[in-house]
Amino acid sequence: MKKADWILILCVAVVAALFAIPQTHCAEGFNWATAHHPYIMAFFKFAILATLGECLALRIREGVYNKPGFGVLPRMMVWGFLGMCIAMAMVIFKVGVPAFLGGICGSDFSGVLAGDFSMTKLGVAFAVSVLMNSIFAPVMMTFHKCTDIHITDNGGTVRGLLRPMKMREIFSHKVNWDMQWNFVIKKTIPLFWFPAHTITFILPANLQVLFAALLGVALGLILAIKK
Repeated sequence: MKKADWILILCVAVVAALFAIPQTHCAEGFNWATAHHPYIMAFFKFAILATLGECLALRIREGVYNKPGFGVLPRMMVWGFLGMCIAMAMVIFKVGVPAFLGGICGSDFSGVLAGDFSMTKLGVAFAVSVLMNSIFAPVMMTFHKCTDIHITDNGGTVRGLLRPMKMREIFSHKVNWDMQWNFVIKKTIPLFWFPAHTITFILPANLQVLFAALLGVALGLILAIKK
């Protein structure tokens, strides 16, 4: 293991200890901020954790957490924006899917996800996961892939991120559609995201976005292993 690996392990241990020790009140502050500023918190959760997943993937592939042109800060900005979009989508689908199921079955599922665990809650959570990942996720994943290419093409700088994206060129010539369609969309969505986000929607509301961001770390490792 390299020095950077030990630094990362130490940082993770310190953060975990701060949340685990009641006297630090970190968990209380986290819950308060999540309840009162959910989208700002979603920005930072994804900016930190999902970018960490990409850095870990780079570490697996090339032995380093960062390199010239990788663009950690621009990637954090993109993931923060996507985190807010994901938090918004979770709210929309958590409300919309139970209403949709209620219209089909003639039952009221509106409060099921907020209640105690049951098979009904599991079924509704799975339905929310399936519909959100089938409708929202492919667009989000493809947009994120395009931003990755855009960041790399512009040297990994914040100024480069703000330049207009050459979407036609990226779509036509730079996206690896064999990887993006046949693996990321066709395999990771049904095999990973369907069950993973089913668990997400069973969790308490204040932990759902955080767990979704942690899943970004896991996906980064999966993609690194695939590559």
